[in-house]
Amino acid sequence: MPVDGDPIDGGTVLVQDGKITAVGRDVAVPEGIPVVDAAGAWVLPGFVEAHGHLGVHEEAEGWAGQDTNEMTDPNGARLRALDAINPADLAFGDALSGGVTSAVIKPGSGNPIGGQTVAVKCWGRSVDEMLIKEPVSVKSALGENPKRVYGDQKKLPSTRQGVAAVIRDAFMKAQDYRAKRDAAAAEDKPFDRDGTLEVLVRVLDGELPWCQHTHRADDIATALRLAGEFGYRLVINHGTEGHLLADTLAERNVPVIIGPLFTSRSKVELRERSLRNPGILDRAGVELAITTDHPVVPIHFLVHQATLAVKEGLDPAAALRSITVNPARIMGLDDRVGALRPGLDGDVVIWSGDPLDVMSRALRVFISGREVYSYTDGESVVADPYYRESSER
Repeated sequence: MPVDGDPIDGGTVLVQDGKITAVGRDVAVPEGIPVVDAAGAWVLPGFVEAHGHLGVHEEAEGWAGQDTNEMTDPNGARLRALDAINPADLAFGDALSGGVTSAVIKPGSGNPIGGQTVAVKCWGRSVDEMLIKEPVSVKSALGENPKRVYGDQKKLPSTRQGVAAVIRDAFMKAQDYRAKRDAAAAEDKPFDRDGTLEVLVRVLDGELPWCQHTHRADDIATALRLAGEFGYRLVINHGTEGHLLADTLAERNVPVIIGPLFTSRSKVELRERSLRNPGILDRAGVELAITTDHPVVPIHFLVHQATLAVKEGLDPAAALRSITVNPARIMGLDDRVGALRPGLDGDVVIWSGDPLDVMSRALRVFISGREVYSYTDGESVVADPYYRESSER
C-alpha cells in the first residue's frame, strides 16, 4: 500500500542505504540484499503523527518528565521542543507498536506563542540522531488554555482578546525588527539579534508555518483573521469545530490537524468533538491529518482514531492519507516520509492485515531500512538503540 499510489498485490519494496529505491510488482532485488517475506501481510509506510508531545511530556515520570510548557513568558517563540525531548520516553516504543515511525513534537498550549516544533523518527539514541527536520513550525495557542494559565497569574493575557493582542504585538515587533535588521545589513552595521523575533520573522517570511491550537469556531475565525493580517501560513491544530467553517477553510487552503478524537468533552471547547467531523472536513475539500495529541490519546491509537472516523463517514483511503502523506505534506516532511516511494526514507511497516481493522497488528517495523520493532508469539520487542551491529545492512 504505497498510499500515494494504487495498491500492489504481491509487490516488493526495495530499500538500499536507508532509502526506498524501488516499489512495484517486478522489482529486481540485487544479490546480497536481505529479503523479508511478507506474503499474506500488508506493507505500508510508517505512520506520521503531526502533533504530539512524545519525549517532552514523558509517561510515568510525573513532574520530572514534564517539559511541555514554559509558562513564564507568553511569547516563547525562541523555545525549541528539540531541547526537551527524552528518547527514553516509553511513548517511542509504543509508537512503533502502532506503526508510527515519525512524529512532529510540539510545545504545549499554555502560551499564546509556545515555541518551535521538531520532526523526529521514533527510534534512536539521541534526538539529534532521530532528527528529520528542525524547526518544522511555530506553535501558538488560542482559547481556554493560555487565558487560564495567565489569568491564574493575574497578568496579560487573561482573556481571548488579550491572547490575540499578545500575538499581534509579537508580529508587529517582528515586522519592525526585520526592517531594522535589513537596514543594518544594507549599511553593513552591527545589529543586536533577538532569538524570539528572529523566529517570528521566519514565520512572516513564509519559512515556517504557524501551527495554531484552536478548538472553537470563533477561535478558528480569529486564527484566520490573524493569518490574513500578517500573511503567514496557517495550520489549524485540533480544529474541534472546524467542520462549522469547513467551506472557509477549504477556500483558503488551510489544512486541519484534527484530534484527539478519543477524549471526553472535558471542557467547553470540546462540546462539538465528534468522530464524524473528520469526514465532514474531508468531504468539504480540507486537507486533513489526524492526531492523538499524545499523551492525551496514546500514540499507538493513531490508526484506531482513523478507523473509527471511517465508521462515522470518513473515506477509508482518506483515513490512510490522514496519517501518512497528508501530515507529511502539511508539515513539510513529504520529501522524507509518508509514502512508499523511491527517494523517501525506508520507513516500512508490515501489518498482519488491513491496518484499519482494529484486530490487525504491526508485525515488523523498519526505520531507514533497519528493523526496530517486531511482534512475535505475543511479545513486542523494540530494538535497543544503544546497540549497534558491527556492519549496517
